[in-house]
Amino acid sequence: MADTAARNTTLMANAIRALAMDAVQQANSGHPGAPMGMAEIAVALWNRHLRHNPANPQWADRDRFVLSNGHGSMLIYALLHLTGYALPIEELKAFRQLHSKTPGHPEVGITPGVETTTGPLGQGITNAVGLALAEKMLAKEFNREGHDIVGHHTYAFLGDGCLMEGISHEACALAGAWKLNKLIAIYDDNGISIDGQVAPWFIDNTAQRFEAYGWNVIGPVDGHDVESVDTAISLAKMSTDMPTLIIAKTTIGKGSPNRAGTAKAHGEALGGEEIKLTREALGWAHEPFVIPQEVYADWDAKATGATLEAAWDERFDAYATAHPELAAEFQRRMAGVLPANFAQTAVDAVIAAHGKAETVASRKASQLALEAFTAAVPELLGGSADLTGSNLTNTKSTPAFRLEADGSSNGGRHINYGVREFGMAAIMNGVALHGGYIPYGGTFLTFSDYSRNAIRMAALMKQRVIHVFTHDSIGLGEDGPTHQSIEHVASLRLIPGLDVWRPADTTETVVAWTMAIGNAQRPSVLALSRQNLPYAPKTAVDDIAKGGYVLAEPKEVGVKGKARAVIIATGSEVQLALRAQELLALDGIGVRVVSMPSTNVFDRQDAAYKKAVLPAGLPRIAVEMGVTDGWWKYGCAAVVGIDTYGESAPAPVLFKHFGFTAENVVDTVKVALGVAKLKVKKSK
Repeated sequence: MADTAARNTTLMANAIRALAMDAVQQANSGHPGAPMGMAEIAVALWNRHLRHNPANPQWADRDRFVLSNGHGSMLIYALLHLTGYALPIEELKAFRQLHSKTPGHPEVGITPGVETTTGPLGQGITNAVGLALAEKMLAKEFNREGHDIVGHHTYAFLGDGCLMEGISHEACALAGAWKLNKLIAIYDDNGISIDGQVAPWFIDNTAQRFEAYGWNVIGPVDGHDVESVDTAISLAKMSTDMPTLIIAKTTIGKGSPNRAGTAKAHGEALGGEEIKLTREALGWAHEPFVIPQEVYADWDAKATGATLEAAWDERFDAYATAHPELAAEFQRRMAGVLPANFAQTAVDAVIAAHGKAETVASRKASQLALEAFTAAVPELLGGSADLTGSNLTNTKSTPAFRLEADGSSNGGRHINYGVREFGMAAIMNGVALHGGYIPYGGTFLTFSDYSRNAIRMAALMKQRVIHVFTHDSIGLGEDGPTHQSIEHVASLRLIPGLDVWRPADTTETVVAWTMAIGNAQRPSVLALSRQNLPYAPKTAVDDIAKGGYVLAEPKEVGVKGKARAVIIATGSEVQLALRAQELLALDGIGVRVVSMPSTNVFDRQDAAYKKAVLPAGLPRIAVEMGVTDGWWKYGCAAVVGIDTYGESAPAPVLFKHFGFTAENVVDTVKVALGVAKLKVKKSK
């Protein structure tokens, strides 16, 4: 019996190796080395520990699996195929081809069973921290005595590259601080990267590093011994107060006579002759993409998965009987459906903001909006990268997340991420992917550069993640150009699938939050001011949600007739546009003021609406404290912007120095209309 078990696990591992090398060879592109080297690790986890159901990849209490070293994507594709997911062999044959379900790196929403999109190294393990955090917090919120409906593990495979990326430090330090004992990471310690042996440039003592984070470290173990890895995972699951790192020593490209243990196995096809030799060395006498039925039978997880889910369904039914309201709330949250009263909450918040017409910084307007939304939407999970008092992301309904004496969550809904902007962004992606929470987190806009790739990944994955970026311009003043955002808003607007909002006042801020919370398929950015902004009087608010709208016509400043020009402004510059409109009226020049809090949303409106807001034939002048490039697409005659870095000085001094005055906007409009000449500054 022992011999049969050994033979079967060997065949199971070799099936992964065969599929990996065949798919990469057929595509003539990919990374066969990691799947071949991690095959036994995969057998141990997926065949003996992972609680999943191939027939229902969305089962709420399934274990989550993340392949952080996503370049080894054929590993997860082989596992999904072999265990019975809806990923037929034809999809493996179409590896890395157009419209296949097996893209070069795993993509959530494309391949059934893939939990997160892992391409950029380090983000996968960070997403896993977010997944494990969400599990821990939901367990605290919903489990009751005798009814544990949330209790799954998060597993992650990772390699040297993930550990070298700085984001892994940010995330793993937090995982230790949060005592995420149901997070188990298995490190493929093969000592090879694309450039060769990593020893000259990667000399970290990984075990000591993770011990310092507060992790339970197991190993090194032999990553090619299924039993050793199995035992290590069993030990890891016994941890009650620490996440676990299992260090598994492996040989990259295991099984290849001439490529194993070399950089050549990492990122290129083995080649026909080497594959032939590998088949002989493994004793794998099957044609490409052919797996014996007995191997399929050993891998098949459909029956076990159905049993696991059925047992959970019984537990959930008992839970629903004992706690019907909690059960309904859990199902709503996991489905991503907002509370029934959300729309009314939003309407009430808009009416209140419009009625009060307060002069506050838009970061404060954001907090005022959040007070209403966090009270009504319990899944809103806030946080800040060590700037809570500046970002104003905390509310009365969101006490700080802390740990109880037993290591469980205290139920807090505001996370102190520390100075870890990138880690925060990617952890929020993991939280959103898990389900049950809508994460939002704050930092200064200039630090969005640190977060950018995780923001991009949220957009690629279509996840509802909300970034609160304050101190959005030179208006922050004395901190100077290192902290003054110039290009950041324009840059973020370029990310496909991301909505960027730069509201001008309290009402626009409420609408921005409403749209961000309500959009289940897009991440959002709110760019907010440090300085106070006067309320912009408006007769209607419905069109704010369209991203751009007519805020003021000439008649509202006493000018009869149609507008001769349109001033487009965002955020803090809307006040300049309105003041310029008043000054132009003194000269009998009527202009329309358009507030455009979100160019992304405005651009998605139909042509008729956009033409109604920005009529053809009228000169358009855009005003925004940022780089000018993005505004020319609207056919602007001029842009009042800033294409240089800022300076250290009080904000009012900077506004005047860089031309952000109503008078300069007036002059710019007059030049565009041909009623004044461009003023040339004389050099000193």
